[in-house]
Amino acid sequence: MGKPSNERRQAETEAKAFAKMIRTSARKLNLVAQLIRGKSAQNALADLTFCERRIAKEVRKVLQSAIANAENNHQLDVDRLYVSEATVGRALVMKRFHARGRGRSASVEKPFSNLTVVVRERAEAAAGAEA
Repeated sequence: MGKPSNERRQAETEAKAFAKMIRTSARKLNLVAQLIRGKSAQNALADLTFCERRIAKEVRKVLQSAIANAENNHQLDVDRLYVSEATVGRALVMKRFHARGRGRSASVEKPFSNLTVVVRERAEAAAGAEA
């Protein structure tokens, strides 16, 4: 009697994970997302582990979640996964005020971002040629 289930939006060889409301600007988050786009999942995890940016830890968690989704929910081979998409979007911006001298104030913006990571399984022929 419930609603019909939605069809899967990804291909059969894809898995996705996303994080909402990450406390950083989309511009800074995109710098870290660029670091992993197109890389194999293991190389991307290694790069994020040793990346010195603060937000790299959050991106690493999302990537690990996408890998776990691929393995557990979609039965994909973890060794053949690569990051096909890493999209960053803006979320809300909290506006605060900072007291300044002579009774004035300055506005402070505290932005939030969303991150979506899609991992895809490489084709069998491409995986053999790469090794």
